[in-house]
Amino acid sequence: MIASIEEANRYIMHTYDRYPLLLVKGEGTRVWDSEGREYIDFLSGIAVCNLGHCHPKILEAIRDQASKLLHVSNLFYTLPQIELARRICENCFGDKVFFSNSGAEANEAAIKLARRWSREHLGPGRYKIVTMKGSFHGRTLATLTATGQEKFHRGFDPLVPGFKYCPYDDLDALWEAIDDRTCAVMLEPIQGEGGVRVPSEGYLKGVREICDQKGILLILDEVQTGMGRTGRLFAYQHWDIQPDIMTLAKALGGGLPLGATVARDYVAEAFGPGDHASTFGGNPISCRAGCVVFEELLEGGVLENCQRMGEYLMKGLEDLASDLGRIKEVRGKGLMIGVELQGPWAKDVARGCLDRGILLNALGEEVLRITPPLVVSRADCDRFLEVLREVLRGI
Repeated sequence: MIASIEEANRYIMHTYDRYPLLLVKGEGTRVWDSEGREYIDFLSGIAVCNLGHCHPKILEAIRDQASKLLHVSNLFYTLPQIELARRICENCFGDKVFFSNSGAEANEAAIKLARRWSREHLGPGRYKIVTMKGSFHGRTLATLTATGQEKFHRGFDPLVPGFKYCPYDDLDALWEAIDDRTCAVMLEPIQGEGGVRVPSEGYLKGVREICDQKGILLILDEVQTGMGRTGRLFAYQHWDIQPDIMTLAKALGGGLPLGATVARDYVAEAFGPGDHASTFGGNPISCRAGCVVFEELLEGGVLENCQRMGEYLMKGLEDLASDLGRIKEVRGKGLMIGVELQGPWAKDVARGCLDRGILLNALGEEVLRITPPLVVSRADCDRFLEVLREVLRGI
Protein backbone atom coordinates (compact mmCIF):
# COMPACT_ATOMS: atom_id res chain seq x y z
CA MET A 1 0.00 0.00 0.00
CA ILE A 2 1.29 3.47 -0.92
CA ALA A 3 0.48 6.09 1.73
CA SER A 4 -1.14 9.33 0.65
CA ILE A 5 -1.72 12.85 1.95
CA GLU A 6 -5.41 11.97 2.28
CA GLU A 7 -4.51 9.13 4.64
CA ALA A 8 -2.25 11.45 6.62
CA ASN A 9 -5.14 13.86 7.12
CA ARG A 10 -7.33 10.95 8.20
CA TYR A 11 -4.95 9.36 10.72
CA ILE A 12 -2.52 12.04 11.94
CA MET A 13 -3.49 14.86 14.30
CA HIS A 14 -3.66 18.21 12.51
CA THR A 15 -1.00 20.00 14.54
CA TYR A 16 1.02 21.20 11.53
CA ASP A 17 0.09 23.58 8.73
CA ARG A 18 1.72 21.26 6.19
CA TYR A 19 2.55 22.04 2.59
CA PRO A 20 0.75 19.65 0.18
CA LEU A 21 3.96 17.72 -0.41
CA LEU A 22 4.78 14.08 0.35
CA LEU A 23 8.57 13.80 0.55
CA VAL A 24 10.08 10.36 0.05
CA LYS A 25 13.82 10.82 -0.55
CA GLY A 26 16.68 13.16 0.31
CA GLU A 27 20.31 13.45 -0.68
CA GLY A 28 22.63 16.38 0.02
CA THR A 29 20.73 19.61 -0.53
CA ARG A 30 17.95 17.89 -2.51
CA VAL A 31 14.69 16.18 -1.62
CA TRP A 32 12.18 14.43 -3.88
CA ASP A 33 8.42 14.05 -3.54
CA SER A 34 6.20 11.07 -4.26
CA GLU A 35 5.69 12.29 -7.83
CA GLY A 36 9.42 12.38 -8.50
CA ARG A 37 9.74 16.18 -8.39
CA GLU A 38 13.07 17.54 -7.12
CA TYR A 39 13.48 20.43 -4.67
CA ILE A 40 16.46 22.32 -3.26
CA ASP A 41 16.01 22.37 0.50
CA PHE A 42 16.64 25.80 2.00
CA LEU A 43 14.96 24.81 5.27
CA SER A 44 16.96 21.68 6.27
CA GLY A 45 14.15 20.30 8.41
CA ILE A 46 14.31 23.65 10.27
CA ALA A 47 18.09 23.73 10.76
CA VAL A 48 18.37 20.00 11.44
CA CYS A 49 20.14 18.51 8.40
CA ASN A 50 23.23 20.71 8.62
CA LEU A 51 25.31 18.14 6.70
CA GLY A 52 22.55 17.68 4.13
CA HIS A 53 20.20 14.75 3.73
CA CYS A 54 21.47 11.19 4.14
CA HIS A 55 25.11 12.12 4.55
CA PRO A 56 27.09 8.97 3.65
CA LYS A 57 29.24 9.00 6.81
CA ILE A 58 26.15 9.35 9.01
CA LEU A 59 24.47 6.47 7.18
CA GLU A 60 27.58 4.33 7.62
CA ALA A 61 27.69 5.09 11.35
CA ILE A 62 23.97 4.31 11.74
CA ARG A 63 24.32 0.97 9.93
CA ASP A 64 27.36 -0.02 11.96
CA GLN A 65 25.82 0.92 15.30
CA ALA A 66 22.47 -0.69 14.44
CA SER A 67 24.29 -3.98 13.94
CA LYS A 68 25.83 -3.73 17.43
CA LEU A 69 23.43 -2.09 19.89
CA LEU A 70 20.10 -0.33 19.39
CA HIS A 71 19.14 0.49 22.95
CA VAL A 72 19.94 -0.21 26.58
CA SER A 73 18.79 1.54 29.73
CA ASN A 74 20.71 4.57 30.94
CA LEU A 75 21.38 2.47 34.02
CA PHE A 76 24.34 1.26 31.90
CA TYR A 77 27.11 3.07 30.03
CA THR A 78 27.44 3.04 26.22
CA LEU A 79 30.46 3.99 24.12
CA PRO A 80 28.67 6.36 21.67
CA GLN A 81 27.20 8.39 24.52
CA ILE A 82 30.57 8.74 26.24
CA GLU A 83 32.31 9.67 22.98
CA LEU A 84 29.76 12.32 22.06
CA ALA A 85 29.72 13.84 25.54
CA ARG A 86 33.52 14.14 25.37
CA ARG A 87 33.36 15.86 21.96
CA ILE A 88 30.79 18.36 23.21
CA CYS A 89 32.71 19.24 26.36
CA GLU A 90 36.07 19.46 24.62
CA ASN A 91 34.68 22.01 22.18
CA CYS A 92 32.70 24.32 24.45
CA PHE A 93 32.61 25.81 27.95
CA GLY A 94 30.84 22.82 29.48
CA ASP A 95 31.98 20.04 31.78
CA LYS A 96 28.97 17.72 31.88
CA VAL A 97 26.16 16.72 29.48
CA PHE A 98 22.65 15.33 29.96
CA PHE A 99 21.24 13.70 26.82
CA SER A 100 17.59 13.81 25.75
CA ASN A 101 15.66 13.52 22.49
CA SER A 102 14.69 17.06 21.49
CA GLY A 103 15.18 20.75 22.08
CA ALA A 104 12.12 21.00 24.28
CA GLU A 105 13.43 18.20 26.49
CA ALA A 106 16.88 19.80 26.63
CA ASN A 107 15.28 23.05 27.76
CA GLU A 108 13.11 21.24 30.32
CA ALA A 109 16.29 19.77 31.79
CA ALA A 110 17.92 23.21 31.85
CA ILE A 111 14.94 24.70 33.69
CA LYS A 112 14.95 21.90 36.27
CA LEU A 113 18.71 22.12 36.70
CA ALA A 114 18.59 25.90 37.23
CA ARG A 115 15.85 25.57 39.84
CA ARG A 116 17.62 22.75 41.66
CA TRP A 117 20.94 24.66 41.62
CA SER A 118 19.21 27.78 42.89
CA ARG A 119 17.52 25.95 45.75
CA GLU A 120 20.87 24.60 46.90
CA HIS A 121 22.88 27.80 46.45
CA LEU A 122 20.42 30.70 46.72
CA GLY A 123 17.65 29.28 48.91
CA PRO A 124 14.14 27.91 48.36
CA GLY A 125 12.54 31.18 47.23
CA ARG A 126 14.66 31.69 44.09
CA TYR A 127 12.92 29.82 41.25
CA LYS A 128 11.91 32.41 38.63
CA ILE A 129 13.48 32.48 35.17
CA VAL A 130 13.50 35.58 32.97
CA THR A 131 12.99 34.83 29.27
CA MET A 132 12.63 37.14 26.28
CA LYS A 133 9.62 38.37 24.39
CA GLY A 134 9.64 36.81 20.93
CA SER A 135 11.51 33.75 22.20
CA PHE A 136 10.77 30.11 21.49
CA HIS A 137 11.90 27.30 23.81
CA GLY A 138 9.58 24.37 23.07
CA ARG A 139 6.05 23.02 23.38
CA THR A 140 6.05 21.07 26.62
CA LEU A 141 4.09 22.91 29.28
CA ALA A 142 7.15 24.43 30.97
CA THR A 143 9.00 25.33 27.77
CA LEU A 144 5.79 26.65 26.27
CA THR A 145 5.48 28.95 29.27
CA ALA A 146 9.13 29.97 28.90
CA THR A 147 8.35 30.94 25.30
CA GLY A 148 7.66 34.68 25.19
CA GLN A 149 4.94 34.62 22.52
CA GLU A 150 1.28 34.69 23.53
CA LYS A 151 0.11 32.93 20.37
CA PHE A 152 1.71 29.70 21.65
CA HIS A 153 0.05 30.04 25.08
CA ARG A 154 -3.57 30.30 23.98
CA GLY A 155 -5.77 27.49 25.22
CA PHE A 156 -3.22 25.91 27.55
CA ASP A 157 -3.91 27.81 30.76
CA PRO A 158 -2.96 27.64 33.53
CA LEU A 159 0.67 27.98 32.53
CA VAL A 160 3.60 26.99 34.74
CA PRO A 161 4.41 29.69 37.33
CA GLY A 162 7.88 31.15 37.65
CA PHE A 163 8.57 32.84 34.31
CA LYS A 164 8.84 36.53 33.51
CA TYR A 165 9.16 38.05 30.03
CA CYS A 166 11.52 40.85 29.10
CA PRO A 167 12.10 42.71 25.79
CA TYR A 168 14.92 41.15 23.78
CA ASP A 169 18.09 43.19 23.27
CA ASP A 170 17.25 45.60 26.12
CA LEU A 171 19.71 45.47 29.01
CA ASP A 172 17.94 48.11 31.10
CA ALA A 173 14.70 46.14 30.92
CA LEU A 174 16.52 42.94 31.86
CA TRP A 175 18.08 44.57 34.94
CA GLU A 176 14.63 45.71 36.08
CA ALA A 177 13.04 42.30 35.41
CA ILE A 178 15.36 40.44 37.80
CA ASP A 179 14.16 40.38 41.39
CA ASP A 180 14.93 38.54 44.62
CA ARG A 181 13.14 35.43 43.36
CA THR A 182 15.03 35.14 40.05
CA CYS A 183 17.43 32.24 39.60
CA ALA A 184 18.33 32.46 35.89
CA VAL A 185 18.04 34.26 32.58
CA MET A 186 17.25 32.10 29.55
CA LEU A 187 17.51 33.28 25.95
CA GLU A 188 18.45 32.38 22.39
CA PRO A 189 21.65 34.07 21.19
CA ILE A 190 19.75 34.73 17.95
CA GLN A 191 15.97 34.42 18.11
CA GLY A 192 14.78 31.83 15.60
CA GLU A 193 10.99 31.49 15.62
CA GLY A 194 10.80 35.12 16.71
CA GLY A 195 11.97 36.25 13.28
CA VAL A 196 15.74 35.52 13.12
CA ARG A 197 16.59 38.50 15.33
CA VAL A 198 20.29 39.17 15.90
CA PRO A 199 21.19 41.13 19.06
CA SER A 200 23.20 44.34 19.07
CA GLU A 201 26.94 43.85 19.53
CA GLY A 202 27.18 44.39 23.29
CA TYR A 203 23.94 42.74 24.35
CA LEU A 204 25.01 39.19 25.22
CA LYS A 205 28.12 40.42 27.01
CA GLY A 206 25.87 42.75 28.98
CA VAL A 207 23.51 39.89 29.84
CA ARG A 208 26.44 37.84 31.12
CA GLU A 209 27.61 40.77 33.28
CA ILE A 210 24.12 41.30 34.71
CA CYS A 211 23.83 37.61 35.62
CA ASP A 212 27.22 37.76 37.31
CA GLN A 213 26.28 40.88 39.26
CA LYS A 214 22.96 39.39 40.34
CA GLY A 215 24.50 36.00 41.18
CA ILE A 216 22.20 34.04 38.87
CA LEU A 217 22.66 31.60 35.99
CA LEU A 218 22.75 32.32 32.26
CA ILE A 219 21.07 29.66 30.10
CA LEU A 220 21.62 29.86 26.34
CA ASP A 221 19.15 28.02 24.14
CA GLU A 222 21.31 27.00 21.17
CA VAL A 223 18.86 24.43 19.85
CA GLN A 224 18.68 26.22 16.49
CA THR A 225 21.87 28.32 16.53
CA GLY A 226 24.21 25.54 17.68
CA MET A 227 26.18 22.96 15.70
CA GLY A 228 27.61 25.35 13.14
CA ARG A 229 24.47 27.10 11.94
CA THR A 230 25.89 30.61 12.45
CA GLY A 231 29.37 29.86 11.13
CA ARG A 232 30.85 29.03 14.55
CA LEU A 233 30.32 25.74 16.34
CA PHE A 234 28.15 27.56 18.89
CA ALA A 235 26.68 31.03 18.47
CA TYR A 236 27.86 32.32 21.86
CA GLN A 237 31.41 32.13 20.49
CA HIS A 238 30.71 35.15 18.25
CA TRP A 239 30.37 37.37 21.33
CA ASP A 240 33.22 36.07 23.50
CA ILE A 241 31.05 35.03 26.43
CA GLN A 242 30.24 31.73 28.13
CA PRO A 243 26.90 30.61 29.61
CA ASP A 244 26.42 28.44 32.68
CA ILE A 245 24.03 26.11 30.85
CA MET A 246 23.54 25.56 27.11
CA THR A 247 20.95 23.48 25.28
CA LEU A 248 21.42 21.73 21.94
CA ALA A 249 19.26 19.61 19.65
CA LYS A 250 18.11 19.92 16.00
CA ALA A 251 21.39 19.44 14.06
CA LEU A 252 23.16 17.55 16.87
CA GLY A 253 21.98 14.13 15.66
CA GLY A 254 22.41 14.77 11.93
CA GLY A 255 18.71 14.09 11.35
CA LEU A 256 18.07 11.70 14.25
CA PRO A 257 16.34 12.73 17.50
CA LEU A 258 18.94 13.98 19.97
CA GLY A 259 19.11 16.77 22.52
CA ALA A 260 21.71 17.81 25.06
CA THR A 261 21.86 20.01 28.14
CA VAL A 262 25.43 21.16 28.77
CA ALA A 263 26.56 22.70 32.06
CA ARG A 264 29.59 23.73 34.03
CA ASP A 265 30.59 21.36 36.83
CA TYR A 266 29.44 23.63 39.65
CA VAL A 267 25.95 23.73 38.13
CA ALA A 268 25.76 20.11 37.00
CA GLU A 269 26.51 18.95 40.54
CA ALA A 270 22.98 20.02 41.51
CA PHE A 271 21.64 16.94 39.69
CA GLY A 272 22.04 13.61 41.45
CA PRO A 273 20.79 10.10 40.62
CA GLY A 274 17.01 10.14 40.17
CA ASP A 275 16.71 13.93 39.77
CA HIS A 276 16.23 13.74 36.00
CA ALA A 277 16.09 11.00 33.37
CA SER A 278 15.15 10.09 29.82
CA THR A 279 14.51 6.53 28.64
CA PHE A 280 15.76 7.14 25.11
CA GLY A 281 18.08 10.07 25.84
CA GLY A 282 21.56 9.43 24.46
CA ASN A 283 20.41 6.53 22.29
CA PRO A 284 23.49 4.72 20.87
CA ILE A 285 22.51 5.24 17.21
CA SER A 286 21.73 8.94 17.63
CA CYS A 287 24.98 9.49 19.52
CA ARG A 288 27.03 7.72 16.83
CA ALA A 289 25.45 10.06 14.30
CA GLY A 290 26.25 13.02 16.57
CA CYS A 291 29.92 12.04 16.64
CA VAL A 292 29.99 12.15 12.83
CA VAL A 293 28.37 15.58 12.87
CA PHE A 294 31.14 16.89 15.12
CA GLU A 295 33.85 15.36 12.95
CA GLU A 296 32.49 16.88 9.75
CA LEU A 297 31.91 20.31 11.27
CA LEU A 298 35.39 20.52 12.73
CA GLU A 299 37.44 18.62 10.16
CA GLY A 300 35.42 18.53 6.93
CA GLY A 301 35.44 22.24 6.05
CA VAL A 302 31.73 22.59 6.79
CA LEU A 303 32.06 25.60 9.10
CA GLU A 304 34.21 27.38 6.55
CA ASN A 305 31.65 26.71 3.81
CA CYS A 306 28.90 28.00 6.09
CA GLN A 307 30.78 31.27 6.56
CA ARG A 308 31.48 31.69 2.83
CA MET A 309 27.99 30.81 1.64
CA GLY A 310 26.39 32.84 4.42
CA GLU A 311 28.23 35.95 3.28
CA TYR A 312 27.40 35.16 -0.35
CA LEU A 313 23.69 34.69 0.36
CA MET A 314 23.46 37.79 2.55
CA LYS A 315 25.07 39.87 -0.22
CA GLY A 316 22.71 38.42 -2.81
CA LEU A 317 19.67 39.10 -0.63
CA GLU A 318 20.79 42.64 0.10
CA ASP A 319 21.17 43.20 -3.65
CA LEU A 320 17.61 41.90 -4.10
CA ALA A 321 16.42 44.32 -1.44
CA SER A 322 18.03 47.23 -3.27
CA ASP A 323 16.76 46.15 -6.70
CA LEU A 324 13.14 45.26 -5.96
CA GLY A 325 12.00 47.30 -2.96
CA ARG A 326 10.07 44.31 -1.59
CA ILE A 327 12.48 43.55 1.26
CA LYS A 328 12.59 45.59 4.45
CA GLU A 329 15.60 43.95 6.13
CA VAL A 330 18.03 41.04 5.74
CA ARG A 331 19.51 39.76 9.01
CA GLY A 332 21.33 36.76 10.38
CA LYS A 333 24.68 35.06 10.86
CA GLY A 334 26.18 32.26 8.82
CA LEU A 335 23.36 30.29 7.22
CA MET A 336 20.67 31.33 9.70
CA ILE A 337 19.06 34.16 7.75
CA GLY A 338 15.78 36.04 8.06
CA VAL A 339 14.31 38.17 5.29
CA GLU A 340 11.71 40.65 6.49
CA LEU A 341 9.40 41.71 3.70
CA GLN A 342 7.72 45.06 3.17
CA GLY A 343 4.28 43.49 3.47
CA PRO A 344 2.40 40.37 4.71
CA TRP A 345 3.55 38.21 1.82
CA ALA A 346 5.79 35.65 3.51
CA LYS A 347 3.46 32.66 3.16
CA ASP A 348 2.70 33.50 -0.47
CA VAL A 349 6.40 33.87 -1.23
CA ALA A 350 7.23 30.56 0.44
CA ARG A 351 4.50 28.84 -1.58
CA GLY A 352 5.72 30.50 -4.78
CA CYS A 353 9.24 29.23 -4.12
CA LEU A 354 7.86 25.75 -3.40
CA ASP A 355 6.08 25.73 -6.75
CA ARG A 356 9.44 26.51 -8.39
CA GLY A 357 11.41 23.84 -6.57
CA ILE A 358 12.75 25.65 -3.48
CA LEU A 359 11.81 24.77 0.12
CA LEU A 360 11.81 27.47 2.81
CA ASN A 361 9.26 28.68 5.33
CA ALA A 362 7.47 31.74 6.64
CA LEU A 363 7.79 33.03 10.19
CA GLY A 364 4.50 34.83 10.65
CA GLU A 365 3.27 37.08 7.86
CA GLU A 366 6.38 39.07 6.98
CA VAL A 367 9.57 37.04 7.57
CA LEU A 368 11.14 34.27 5.50
CA ARG A 369 13.47 31.83 7.28
CA ILE A 370 16.43 30.64 5.21
CA THR A 371 18.41 27.74 6.72
CA PRO A 372 19.95 25.59 3.96
CA PRO A 373 22.33 22.73 4.74
CA LEU A 374 25.76 24.05 5.69
CA VAL A 375 27.18 22.16 2.69
CA VAL A 376 25.12 24.23 0.25
CA SER A 377 26.91 25.24 -2.97
CA ARG A 378 27.15 28.58 -4.74
CA ALA A 379 25.12 27.11 -7.60
CA ASP A 380 22.31 26.23 -5.19
CA CYS A 381 22.44 29.74 -3.71
CA ASP A 382 22.29 31.28 -7.18
CA ARG A 383 19.25 29.20 -8.07
CA PHE A 384 17.54 30.18 -4.82
CA LEU A 385 18.21 33.88 -5.41
CA GLU A 386 16.93 33.58 -8.98
CA VAL A 387 13.69 31.95 -7.82
CA LEU A 388 13.18 34.41 -4.98
CA ARG A 389 13.68 37.35 -7.35
CA GLU A 390 11.10 35.87 -9.72
CA VAL A 391 8.55 35.32 -6.95
CA LEU A 392 9.04 38.75 -5.37
CA ARG A 393 8.59 40.43 -8.73
CA GLY A 394 5.18 38.79 -8.98
CA ILE A 395 3.98 40.04 -5.59
